[in-house]
Amino acid sequence: MKLVGTQARSQAILVITILILAIASNASARKYNLDNGGQTIEYSATSCRGHSASLTDFGGVGDGNTSNTKAFQTAIANLSRYAEDGGALLYVPPGKWLTGSFNLTSHFTLFLEKDAVLLASENVSEWAVIEPLPSYGRGRDNTGGRFISLIFGTNLTDVIITGANGTLDGQGQIWWDKFKNEQLNYTRPYLIEIMYSKNIQISNITLVNSPSWNIHPVYCSNVIVQGVTIIAPVTSPNTDGINPDSCLNTRIEDCYIVSGDDCIAVKSGWDQYGIAFGMPTKRLVIRRLTCISPFSAMIALGSEMSGGIQDVRAEDLHAINTESAVRIKTAVGRGAYVKDIYVKRVTMETMKYVFWISGAYGQHPDDKFDPKAIPVVKNINYRDMTAKNVTMSAKLEGISGDPFTGICISNVTITLAEEPKKLQWNCTEISGISSSVTPQPCELLKNQAEAVCNFPTGSLPIDNVELKKCSYKRSYL
Repeated sequence: MKLVGTQARSQAILVITILILAIASNASARKYNLDNGGQTIEYSATSCRGHSASLTDFGGVGDGNTSNTKAFQTAIANLSRYAEDGGALLYVPPGKWLTGSFNLTSHFTLFLEKDAVLLASENVSEWAVIEPLPSYGRGRDNTGGRFISLIFGTNLTDVIITGANGTLDGQGQIWWDKFKNEQLNYTRPYLIEIMYSKNIQISNITLVNSPSWNIHPVYCSNVIVQGVTIIAPVTSPNTDGINPDSCLNTRIEDCYIVSGDDCIAVKSGWDQYGIAFGMPTKRLVIRRLTCISPFSAMIALGSEMSGGIQDVRAEDLHAINTESAVRIKTAVGRGAYVKDIYVKRVTMETMKYVFWISGAYGQHPDDKFDPKAIPVVKNINYRDMTAKNVTMSAKLEGISGDPFTGICISNVTITLAEEPKKLQWNCTEISGISSSVTPQPCELLKNQAEAVCNFPTGSLPIDNVELKKCSYKRSYL
């Protein structure tokens, strides 16, 4: 294959990104309607609110220079008193709202109007340091604690972050530079992190230039992420898009992600800490995802999966100039399992790998992991996929003495790049079946001409959660 030059690839990514943003903007224009007086906004949400206020009611100034950290904190504290009386909505109007971290409250909606931009403060003193996650035992970047996320919440019920495609701008360059120069003692902040919470909706917003991960629900249940656009330079470090982590019942759909890391990374804790915490990610639906990530995966399962990952259903996916499609990452010491994974209807263009499973992804939090904690990987199903301009069809590597089993690949057509790898299927310590796959898979995936890989026909509970039509009318408390 004649490799596309860096400049040409960057230009192609830029063009695609502009198209994605245009699509997202047009979609938001269709979904959100202001009346002639500009006073009523209609939006979709799991819960409508009985009370509302604007950030400007609490001294917010959207000039891009004035700190609004106190305004956000005061507004949310004030609105929290309506939690048991219909809940409350905080409206962020158009403008550039510089802010440090702030915490959300229950029965609450944060609404970002079109052309509203939350600018993350570059003043490190505005970012508190909090304890590491118990299922990780340390920060992801460094040992010890981590900087709190821009939007944070814990032990909450019924929380919504939505808008008319308003933006969170993490201003990540300062953090990326410090990280690369080893000038940080703590893990970088995320843009949104919700912990130990239930009934969460994040929808119709744009996130750009996160210092690290963008959206991180952890130890949560009943989570919907819908219609979100995430953009970061493809060379930015660890700017994962959406990371459901030890979560039950999650739905991710209609999202567009350009990232320097995995577009979606499914996690559940790290080595002995994740094993001890013992909270899996289960019942996850991912659909209608478009991903650009030249150096990482469209969807990664792991590598921190020590609480287990089970029942992931991914469909109608589109990967463009992405390293791999649905990648499984694990290692000795992880323990737990990745099982009952179902993937169908995937379109890929310019890929390094189509299938990639690794049992030797050996990053560990410390040297105290248990070498006898061997992960189980089984019942992995891929079907109805096409890929163009592919360097290598598959790299499937289990663990010696502990093969990954029940891998099924059916109805897959892969068109190779001009200069592909000579070995197209590299398979070790795996077993399974294949049917109607081109190029011909390795012998460890036994050909069964009539086989069709599984995909569950029933729905998950999170699929039955419907959004209501809500409206916001400008009023003062």
